[in-house]
Amino acid sequence: MLLVLLTVSLAGCKTSRKAESHGAQSLCLSSKVRLTIPHKDATFTVSGTMKLKSGERMQLSFLMPILRTEVARMDITPDEVLLVDRMGKRYVRVTRGELRGMLPRKANFENLEKMLFKASRPGAKNWIDGKELGLKDLEKCRIELTEFSDKPINLTPTEVSSRYREVTLEELLEMLLDLSA
Repeated sequence: MLLVLLTVSLAGCKTSRKAESHGAQSLCLSSKVRLTIPHKDATFTVSGTMKLKSGERMQLSFLMPILRTEVARMDITPDEVLLVDRMGKRYVRVTRGELRGMLPRKANFENLEKMLFKASRPGAKNWIDGKELGLKDLEKCRIELTEFSDKPINLTPTEVSSRYREVTLEELLEMLLDLSA
């Protein structure tokens, strides 16, 4: 399940454009998120939050149903992606160079940011699927965004505790595939 989250949300490619800003403050966006992943005969759904500071950082936090405990977090910048598996106490940090060739060209920070701001407009389509990101294997996966806010937010980089074990991207994806099967 988190493989799809990682693939749909990975947007760690560098952009040459500068973020728009109003004065000294960057544009901000936050929303509730619901990720739906079809898998064999079942459909998995996980909810959470999205926070974005234009041109700087995006954080996705996914929560366990009922208990509302964070199960996974992604911290995405134009230069790298950090995926933290809270349940398995492991993480992976991937640079844009390491992502090159793994993702379609349009799966980058700039395009993801544009999609999110477009989805936040009144009356706009409020979901993004794998097809829009050019992810053929994940076309039916969908991220739905609701309850948008453009109020200023404090978005600090995610710190990883020494209790967490760093793993390779391939190792983390393999372990997550086993969990979602």
